[in-house]
Amino acid sequence: MATLKLSPAGLQLDVAAGTRLQDVLFAQGVEFPCGGRGRCKGCRVKVLNGHLPIGTDEKKLLTAAELESGWRLACRHSVSADLELELAFTFAPRAGLGIAIDLGSTTIAAQLLDLKNGNVLAVQTALNAQARHGGDIMSRVEFAMHGGQMELQRLVRNQLGEMVMRLLAANLKFKIQNSKLNRIVIVGNTVMHHLFCGVSVAPMAAHPFEPDQPGRFKFSPRELGWDLPAEAVVEFLPCLGSFVGSDILAGIVATGLHASRDLVALLDLGTNGEVVDGNAEKILCTSTAAGPAFEGARISQGMRAATGAISEVKVEDGFISCRVLGGGEARGLCGSGLVDAVAAGLELEWIHPNGRMANRREMPLAGKVFLQPRDVRELQLAKGAIAAGLKILAKHFDANGNDLKKVHLAGAFGNYISRASAQKIGLLRLSPDRVVPAGNTALLGAKLALFEDSEKWDAIAKRVRHVALNDEESFPDIYAEEMKFPAAG
Repeated sequence: MATLKLSPAGLQLDVAAGTRLQDVLFAQGVEFPCGGRGRCKGCRVKVLNGHLPIGTDEKKLLTAAELESGWRLACRHSVSADLELELAFTFAPRAGLGIAIDLGSTTIAAQLLDLKNGNVLAVQTALNAQARHGGDIMSRVEFAMHGGQMELQRLVRNQLGEMVMRLLAANLKFKIQNSKLNRIVIVGNTVMHHLFCGVSVAPMAAHPFEPDQPGRFKFSPRELGWDLPAEAVVEFLPCLGSFVGSDILAGIVATGLHASRDLVALLDLGTNGEVVDGNAEKILCTSTAAGPAFEGARISQGMRAATGAISEVKVEDGFISCRVLGGGEARGLCGSGLVDAVAAGLELEWIHPNGRMANRREMPLAGKVFLQPRDVRELQLAKGAIAAGLKILAKHFDANGNDLKKVHLAGAFGNYISRASAQKIGLLRLSPDRVVPAGNTALLGAKLALFEDSEKWDAIAKRVRHVALNDEESFPDIYAEEMKFPAAG
């Protein structure tokens, strides 16, 4: 066994020698944006006592000064002896406990924090109980419009209340004295915001899809039916317009986009793809009906990123090579595997730039899993919408995609997508070194909000202008052009 001390949390853990730092630190709230592949700097830790050798990936990503100061990538190391680390999480200490919640349409993630030191005391995740009334947000809007809004509200409030109670119960083992739950911050897309806060989703059912009450909502536990101390405040942060919610506002703050000197972008790729371009002077956002291809849906053998899913596809010596999650036989294709498969097809010239498959009705991948022509079409629709959104927002800055200094890819999909493949299919027409996996920026932003005054977040939200792509005259032409794939070579 070895002793692992964490600063500034003041936490001491007994860890079996050989345990990966990633396995220990993820539970303590450390982000691993690139999925622990050593492709980003999101899991940086500083060695205060003990030793972690400098690896190849660290030499590529960290400066000589950072390495000399003791900074390392947690995902590249294991605990071999006693070790003391400083976690890279900047905050202004506050009293009491706080809970950050990312209310996703599919998955809900919540963390309990000690606001004195930023330590994550407990973690809860769950599938959104509303999914029984529709897997995507428009299905839930339709259900709500036919008399189901109160049922969706009941489901989500009850589920979050239960998760909060489980977090507090888990915290009992830490025996933190004189610490009461002071604040709960929730972020989510606009529909989740409305369904939780009790706001009619009717405006989201028809053009122009602009919410009537997008602002921050504040509740007492009693109003929500939660058995919590009366002084605890529950806040749902403000939306930015149309389907762009407070999860994207949280991402803007988490990535520092709002304070950037350079023009940078934030992408959240899902059924509704959100795009943000901006800097310290100006921020624009938009949402695109990207479709669920990035999540493996509407794909002939599509599935979520789970055991049996093909998550990576490469060309090796003229042949297709696939990586299957969990090993074993391939059962289907998830979003990152779909992007890779089409990129490989383009490289081998089995897929033409217009999306048609050359002399093939299907493309064999692994086992009984094949890429079908309609799968390629689904990806074209999704990537065309995102690329068009990026291009149109850039035009509002008198810029183009090459002028973006950095693109942050948020969410689980951003952790696993190959940046080289994204470039090959024309999803991101800039060099891969400027594309940065950013992890769950919604949850990270919600955690940051626990330490800051709500008025600051309201002010940032007011700086963001929503651009409706349907109102842009150039959108149909740009969309049609961006559906094409770049020619190989």
